[in-house]
Amino acid sequence: MNEFEEDPAAPSSGPLAASQEPVPAPEPAGRLRTIFLGRKGLRPGWRFLIYLIVFFALLEAISFAARLLFGPHAHGTPPLWALLVGELASFAAALIPAYLFARYENRPVGAYGLPLRGAFGRQFWTGVVWGISAISLLLLVLHGIHVFYFGGLAEHGLQIVKFGGFYAVVFVAVGLFEEFITRGYTQFTLAQATGFWPAAFLLSFAFGALHFPQEHALGDAWVAWAGALAAAWIALFFCFTLRRTGALWFAVGMHASWDWGESFLYSVPDSGTLAPGHLLRSSFQGKSWLTGGPVGPEGSVLVFLVIAFVWLVFDRVYPARKAESSVQPGPPVAG
Repeated sequence: MNEFEEDPAAPSSGPLAASQEPVPAPEPAGRLRTIFLGRKGLRPGWRFLIYLIVFFALLEAISFAARLLFGPHAHGTPPLWALLVGELASFAAALIPAYLFARYENRPVGAYGLPLRGAFGRQFWTGVVWGISAISLLLLVLHGIHVFYFGGLAEHGLQIVKFGGFYAVVFVAVGLFEEFITRGYTQFTLAQATGFWPAAFLLSFAFGALHFPQEHALGDAWVAWAGALAAAWIALFFCFTLRRTGALWFAVGMHASWDWGESFLYSVPDSGTLAPGHLLRSSFQGKSWLTGGPVGPEGSVLVFLVIAFVWLVFDRVYPARKAESSVQPGPPVAG
C-alpha cells in the first residue's frame, strides 16, 4: 500500500463517519435550564409556586404592618372594620404578583378572570341573584322540614341599613379575594400544565381542605367533613361558571350574595362563624347532618343537592360554546 491509498480499516470521512462520532452529553447548566424554562419561558409549575410564595410573603408583611400600626386586638377579636380592611388587603396580596406575572407573560391582568371591562356588570349582578336564590332555596327547604326557624328581628331601624350595607361590601371583598386566589391566576397557570378540569379539582379540594380545621374545631366530625366537601363542591361549581362565562364576575357576585344571605339576611353560621349585627334571631333544631349543626347550612347534606340543582340549571342557561378561549392559556410568553 502506498501513501496515496486509503487504509480499509480507517474510518470513512463521509456522512457515515459523522454519524459514528460520539454526541457530547448536554451541559449540566443546559439540563438545569430545561427544568425551569420551556418553549414559552418559565414553566407553569414554577410560576404557580413563585406566585404563592410572593402572595404569602405579602400577606405576612401586611399582617406585620397591621400589628405595628394597630396593636393586637383585645381578646383576639378584631373590630368589624378590620374584617373589611383584612379582606381588601388579602385581595391586594393576591392581585400584585398576578400583575407582575401579567407583565412577564405579555398579557393583560384581566386574562386571569377579572377583566375590568366586565367589572360589577351584568355577570356580577346575575351572580348576585343566583347566590341569594340558592341560599334562600336551601334555608326554605330546611324551614319546610321544620329544622330551621327564622325567628324575629335582631336589629331595627338604621341598624339594619348600616349592618346590611357593611356586610354587602365585606362579602364583595371576600368574593373578590377568594375567587381570585383559588380561580384566578392559580387556575389559569395550573391549567396550562394540567388542563382546566384537573387544575379545577386540585384547587377546589384544596379550598375545601382549608375549611376543615376551623370546622373540625367546632367538635362535630360529621359536619366538619361535610362542610369541607361542600366548600369543594361549591368551588367546583364556580369553576364551571368560569368555564362557561369566561370570567370570574358571576362567581364573585354569587359568592358574595350567598355569604351575605347566610351571615346577615338569614343570620346563620357561615363555616362556623356567626356574624355580629345579623338581621334575625334564627335557629336550628334537628340532626346536625341535616341542619349543618355548628358549621351552619354549608354542613348540611342538603347543600349538595341544592348546588347540584343550581349546576343543572346553570348548564341550561349557559350552554357550552364551541370555543371557550377566554379561560384557556393565552399567547406565547417570550422566552
